[in-house]
Amino acid sequence: MRDVTGFEAFVAARGPALLRLAWLLTADVHAAEDLAQEALARLVPRWDRLGGGGNPEAYARAAVRSIWIDSWRRRRGMEVVPLGGLSGDPGERSWFPGGGTGGVEEVPVRLGLAEALRRLAPRQRAVLVLRFYEDLTEVETARALGCSPSTVKSQCRDGLARLRTLAPWLGEDLGTGSGRELTR
Repeated sequence: MRDVTGFEAFVAARGPALLRLAWLLTADVHAAEDLAQEALARLVPRWDRLGGGGNPEAYARAAVRSIWIDSWRRRRGMEVVPLGGLSGDPGERSWFPGGGTGGVEEVPVRLGLAEALRRLAPRQRAVLVLRFYEDLTEVETARALGCSPSTVKSQCRDGLARLRTLAPWLGEDLGTGSGRELTR
């Protein structure tokens, strides 16, 4: 890797977004850090090709998804956090949902949404994160998860229904069925 400065700038600029994605998938602060680090490690040998005109963020985001899905399929590696509290101290992490860019009034809503997402089944959470946070189509989500588009549809429907139960204050946003309001 010749362009060390470019890679460091990429990590500084886009690292928090990769950590958010990893946290949404794992629902665990420490597992998210490990997942993002592994994805960045996979990017290093490809940096000269991707950093100079390719799309390193797309590669890194795909790596995060791929690593998590592979570990999830093998039922080892990334752990699903129990219904209790979050591990670590997310208040010190600006990339944690509820910290960073939003106003103070958004924090309880974001933390409530984060808690509700953690309580979903792993596949439902994966579908919702890929569909609405990553903005993948049903077909792309199915391909990433190794399932059919109809499974994505049913998991999405069931996951949104569960979110309506777990986070009733989001009912108006979830009532549209699009879920896009949850992602940004």
